[in-house]
Amino acid sequence: MPDPNPTDETRAVAERYARRGGLDRYSYLQADVWQSLQERQRALLKLLLRLGLTDLARLRLLEVGCGAGGNLLELLRLGFAPANLSGAELLPERLAQAQAVLPPALMLWGGDASTLDIVPASQDIVFQSTVFSSLLDDDFQQRLAAAMWSWVKPGGGVLWYDFTVNNPRNPDVRGVPLARVQQLFPQAVMTSRRLTLAPPIARAVSRLHPSLYPVFNAFPLLRTHVLVWLQKPGLG
Repeated sequence: MPDPNPTDETRAVAERYARRGGLDRYSYLQADVWQSLQERQRALLKLLLRLGLTDLARLRLLEVGCGAGGNLLELLRLGFAPANLSGAELLPERLAQAQAVLPPALMLWGGDASTLDIVPASQDIVFQSTVFSSLLDDDFQQRLAAAMWSWVKPGGGVLWYDFTVNNPRNPDVRGVPLARVQQLFPQAVMTSRRLTLAPPIARAVSRLHPSLYPVFNAFPLLRTHVLVWLQKPGLG
């Protein structure tokens, strides 16, 4: 069976995002949102320290699916240099939002990231956050993963944050188990950490009291996301 046209999946992704409502649930004013964000930030900082990646201003990082620029703004605050950061975003309206808030020195691309003309082995880190769970076509996932891997320098890696379990209430997304992550990046040396309280539980308990978030999050089985480092073997 021939591979589907990549534009079919990019069009489908745009339609899936258009169906999403209730964007207030992702506002930083929501207790579950800021607590999951801070948890992810702490996990990322610990990962960078463990990897010895402490000179952040010298690291080149490209985010695939940068949305309105929120993650790139976080990385700037952590110490990454604007000239060494870049992002790719499929949806024009989200790309425009990112362009409005990010410094001009930060390069942004629009369109299908798998077709971008990025210099091979030019990035220390290629980052994706909840992008692959919105890609329901396996072949398109593989093409994008191959492109991302080609952009990573030897010794660098793909930084991955996504959820691993399906949401039965949302057919527009699909969990990406760790076995699938390894399949997408078969040459990578993979390390992972489970985090993020399942969002429906997080919203419910945080409405009762924000302090309940860490209580429920202490149970690993209630965490739905993973932060993964997929390291490319170095030269020699």
